Amino acid sequence: MKSIVELIEAKRDGKEHADEEIRHLIDVYVSGEMPDYQMAAWLMAAFLRGLSSVETAALTRAMAESGRMVDLSSVPGVILDKHSTGGVGDKTTLVLAPLVASCGVPVAKMSGRGLGHTGGTLDKLESIPGFSVTIEESALVQQLLDIGVVVTAQSADVDPADKKMYALRDVTGTVRSIPLIVGSIISKKVAGGADAIVLDVKVGSGAFMKTEDEARALAHELQRVGELLGRTVQCVMTDMSQPLGLAVGNSVEVCEAIRTLKGEGPADLTELCLALGAKMLVLGAVATSERDARTMLLDSIAEGRALATFSAWVAAQGGDADVAENPDLLPLAEFAAVLTAPRSGYVVGFDAEGVGRSAMLLGAGRETKESPIDLGAGLVLEAKIGDTVVEGQPLATLYASDEGLFEAAKARLLESIVIGDDEPEAPVLFHEV
Repeated sequence: MKSIVELIEAKRDGKEHADEEIRHLIDVYVSGEMPDYQMAAWLMAAFLRGLSSVETAALTRAMAESGRMVDLSSVPGVILDKHSTGGVGDKTTLVLAPLVASCGVPVAKMSGRGLGHTGGTLDKLESIPGFSVTIEESALVQQLLDIGVVVTAQSADVDPADKKMYALRDVTGTVRSIPLIVGSIISKKVAGGADAIVLDVKVGSGAFMKTEDEARALAHELQRVGELLGRTVQCVMTDMSQPLGLAVGNSVEVCEAIRTLKGEGPADLTELCLALGAKMLVLGAVATSERDARTMLLDSIAEGRALATFSAWVAAQGGDADVAENPDLLPLAEFAAVLTAPRSGYVVGFDAEGVGRSAMLLGAGRETKESPIDLGAGLVLEAKIGDTVVEGQPLATLYASDEGLFEAAKARLLESIVIGDDEPEAPVLFHEV
């Protein structure tokens, strides 16, 4: 076996690693024999030189097998997982997980925290009083059997390679690499016990993948590697040229998710959850077509089963289940401010990332993984692309625990909303399947 330095030099020079060389790199890094500075060097070499399809599959498998593999074989049916590549206002999991589970398909998901302009599912769930994102495996399995849905934080012994490598990528400028992104996403799904995965690849100003070509390349590689590792994978490219829904933050997004489970949510969030949910029901073998699956999902919402499953899920993980009927129990920052339209016209576009940055300035997001966040901070938009606005009309309501945060946040938000004279075409929610 080549030394670590030789392996770094080989990738620096554009050479392809054998499977056992990649396995060795991951093993010695997880064990602590390979220091961070050497892994950082290899990551940068991989970022610049790329990894072949064979190398990416080998990396993903080695990462998944670097720790404990969650065993969900005792849960009947096809275990589904869903992953989004991140965006602004993306609270889809909060709706989709209980909605799909209410139709008889078990959903098990390991989620992450927010970083930068994108929100994290765990932070949103922790805005529910008492909700715990840490669950022992035996309790996780029992919860899946009882309720059909569980969302947890990644434990230290599951895919430890990803935890160490992602933290390093985040501070070494090596996040935006398709092979490394694929390894991170698919290894967690494999280690987490999922049989089938629906992947929502975001594209647009609020996404990591800004162009369709980038998003398409990522989607194809995610699907190919997932299937090489024995998982059924479907990818959907969806729009992130504007925030999803209206709420951006933590508790405000939970509130919007609850409204959506009641059939009262924003049109784009509702449609996305129905489309992704239909694919999950077909993959879970409880529906033979997406048309039939969509009917099942709508019936579950109308009959209150989706909301009841959400309530049971919250209770099972220690949260206050009363939030399902009374969202006012969720924390909300003490102060509110309204941003008004500086002129009349149409909302013709957003800098979606800028909207996320505005929420960060209010305290809803974090710059580093250690930064504290305000679970009650955030903003709620009053308009979307294509809406007409009149000068002085509210564009958004902002929430913060410190009134001194409003000035910068309002300025950033105003920069992120484009008002013009001509009515724009509505953005397409689904770019490609």
